[in-house]
Order: sequence, then structure tokens, then C-alpha cells
Amino acid sequence: MSKFLKGTLILIAASLITRILGFINRIVIARFIGEEGVGLYMMALPTLFLVIAITQFGLPVAISKFVAEAHARGDERKVKKILVVSLACTFSLSMIFTPLLIILAPILSETLFTDQRTIWPLLAIAPVVPIIAISSVLRGYFQGKQNMKPFALSQLIEQIVRITFIAVLTKTFLPYGIEYAAAGAMLASIIGELASLLYLLRAFKLKKHFKLRKGFFKMAHSGKDTFTELMGIAVPTTGSRMIGSFAWFLEPIVVAQSLAIAGVATAVATKQYGELTGYALPLLMLPSFLTSSLATSLVPAVSEAKSIGNMKLIEHRLQQTLNITFSTGCLAVIALYVFAEPLLELMYGSSNAAVFIKFLAPFFVMFYFQIPLQAMLQALNLARAAMINSLIGAIVKIVVIFLLATKESFGIMGAAMGIAVGTVLVTFLHFSTVLKVVPFTIHVRSYCSALLIGLISGAGGYYMFYYLLTNFSISTRLLSSLTILLITYIVLMLATGSIKKSDLQRIPRIGPFLARFAWRP
Repeated sequence: MSKFLKGTLILIAASLITRILGFINRIVIARFIGEEGVGLYMMALPTLFLVIAITQFGLPVAISKFVAEAHARGDERKVKKILVVSLACTFSLSMIFTPLLIILAPILSETLFTDQRTIWPLLAIAPVVPIIAISSVLRGYFQGKQNMKPFALSQLIEQIVRITFIAVLTKTFLPYGIEYAAAGAMLASIIGELASLLYLLRAFKLKKHFKLRKGFFKMAHSGKDTFTELMGIAVPTTGSRMIGSFAWFLEPIVVAQSLAIAGVATAVATKQYGELTGYALPLLMLPSFLTSSLATSLVPAVSEAKSIGNMKLIEHRLQQTLNITFSTGCLAVIALYVFAEPLLELMYGSSNAAVFIKFLAPFFVMFYFQIPLQAMLQALNLARAAMINSLIGAIVKIVVIFLLATKESFGIMGAAMGIAVGTVLVTFLHFSTVLKVVPFTIHVRSYCSALLIGLISGAGGYYMFYYLLTNFSISTRLLSSLTILLITYIVLMLATGSIKKSDLQRIPRIGPFLARFAWRP
């Protein structure tokens, strides 16, 4: 099995577990602090990601790319120089932006978010910035080596530790008010990130082939060329992430101000935004664990292929990635659309956000494509084009949100429509950019086949839940119906040859077994 597939499978398994644990975290938060508390938490969260995007400066992707290329040449000295320069940059930036976030927190909460209670979650997230700055460099190093185990395990450790502390801290701070409970949830995130960093440092110490501290400052001082190379990828990558993070930072501000213009009370606006971004969007983003894993593996794999001029392999990796993305994404959005109400009811005790899931689900297939396409652009030295695409999408999204959410007839649904428009636009722009560089044939028939099979499977699951199993509990009905949907989808994909036998046989242990049922031409 290739490093690409092996690394991807490791990341997929770890990401699935991580996403499940992440949902447990969200369920605990929702149960303890309610929709309004989730709204406060979600209003503060984009600020954290904006500061992290600035601090990382796009270096994880650049590190992954250049470490992969240096490793292919066997140049360990170059690998060390990449790490030294990257650590010096990210740590210096974190020392600037951590105190800046603390200073600006009162201003942000009072003037922009229209809810002064967000000050406590904003203050609570500040200490995590230097921790993430260092851990992101180490994760980029392991990705470049195409050793995904430390990266995957660090994510699992982070979530397990966070889940251990989140219930305790939210319950401890809740008597003082929901804003303090939301801050407690942020503190649990810091503890989880710290545990993850300690593991990555331990893994790095065991796996490295050089002494990082030896001549650190001398190498950092003489690393001008390395710095220039890294910035060539990091700056436009940072631009893309900054645009996304800044748009996300602006989003709750624009939504809150727009809903205020539409005559929606502050507490109601916070609750509605919590339903959209705290309940609906995390469910819609859950399937992206697979495409994120593919994207993480894609950068070093494509960079290595590009360094030896193998365009055929690059095209093959892109075909693999997009086929897997559509097959799984199609299944996911159909399942989410059909079972939106029972899923939300079981997880959060409220199905109010079902309307957002049903509206956004069809558009989120484009979101799943967007992640690996952006990774492909970064690996092909087209990070600047990805940045421009992201900028166009972000501007359009914010404008649409403001135009629609300010109207009483749309309200919070205007925000959902803005998210849908921005997502689809950026994906199409990324795909058109990739097509200019990579010779690529779109197999329309296979995509149509996967969509049709998904619809048939969804109809079967719907019939099971709403007609055949009505005498059972909601949890039994949901689990049984999801199982039938999944089995029907897999069987039909195998029977029609939509899943190829050769691809299945590469999957360890279960692959050869499933391949027996694949259609043979």
C-alpha cells in the first residue's frame, strides 16, 4: 500500500473518532449551558481561529510540502532548518497576539458582538495561542514525513482530555452564569491542546534524526533562504486562512447586527446563531473528517510527485480523492437530510436547527470537495490562486448575509443562504483553477450513479424510520434506519461497480473481503 493511502486511512480512522468525541463535547456543552450559552461559545470561537491563523502564518502546509521534498532528496539538514525557522516565526507571532487578544477582548465584546457576556470566553481562549503555534509546526513536520500516526494520535489525545475536563469545568462555572460556563468550555480546550502538544514533543524526540536545539539560534539567523521558500507558500496560504477566519470572525458580528436591524432581540439572535453554528453546522461538517484526512495526505503526496515531474500520478491522486469525496459526501448529506429531526432531538434535546440542516445539506457536498481541492492548489504552488478564490467567496458570503438577514422575512435563514452561496462559489473557483494545471477527465456517469444510489438508499432509510419501525423508541428506529441506509448504499455501490475491486483490495483486512462482492466486468 502507498504512503498516501496508508496515511489517509490512519487519518480517517483517527478523524472519525475525533469527530465523534467532538460531538460528545458539543452535546455536553449544549446540555449544560443551552442554546444561548452555545451561542456565546460560538460567537467567541471565530476570534480564536482568526488569531491562530495569524500566528501559524500558513506554515503547517508549507512545512509539510518542503519537508516532503527535502525528505525525498534525503536532505535532513534542510529538514532541520525548516523546523528551526518555522518554530522561531510561530512562537514570536504568538507572543505578540496573545496579549493583544487579552487587551482587545473588552472592545470586541462591547462594540462588535452586541453581547458583553462574550468577554469571558474571549479571555479564556488567549493562553491556547502559543500552544497551538508550536504543535502546528510539529504536525506539519510529521505530515511532510508522511507519518500520520503522531498527527492522528495527538488529535485523539486532545479530544479525550478535553472531554474529561469539559463537563467538570462547565458545571463548576455554571452557577456564576452561562458566560462563565462558556469560558469553562474554552479552558477545557486549552488543557486538551496542551496534552496534545506534550505528546507531539515526545513523539518528535523519539522520531527525529537530528538534535534540534544544537545550533538553533545560529541556524535561525542563517535561514533567510529557507524563510523565503516557506513564505512563498505560507503567505498565500495564510491569506486563504486569514480570509476564511476573518470572514468567520465577521460572520457573528454581521449576523448580530443584521438581526438587530431586522428587529430581533439580542438574546433571541444569540440563540438562533447558536442553533445554526452550534447545532446544524457541526453535523453538516462531520463528514468532512474524511476529506480533511485526504487533504492532509494529499499535500506531501502531490508535492513529492511534482518534485519528480510525475503529472500522471498527480492526476490519479486527484481522481481518487474526488471519487471518495463524492461517494461519501453524497451518502452523508442524504442521511443528514432524511434524519435531521431525530438526530438533533437525540443529541441536543431540540430539533429547532433541522430547518438549517435540510436547507444546507445539498450545498455541503461542495464544501467536502473544497477541502482537498484547496490542498491540491497548495501542493501545486497555486496557494495565491486559492487565496483569491477564498477572498471572492468570503466577500460574497458576507454581502449576501447582510442583504438577506437584515430583512425580517429572511432573518437567520439569510445567514444560512449566505453560507451556501459562499461555499458553492469557492468550490467552483478552486476546481476551475485546478483544471488549468492538471489534465483531468470528469467521469459524469460515475457521479450520477453514486447520486442515484444515494437517493435510493435514503428512500429506504426514510421508509424504515417513518413507516416500518414506528412502534420502537426513537434511538432504535434511528440506528436501524441508518444501518439499512448504509448497507443498501454499500451493496449497490459494489453491485454496480461504482466502488472498484482494485481500490478495495488496498484496504487492509476488510478490503479483500468486500472485494469479493464487487461487480466484475
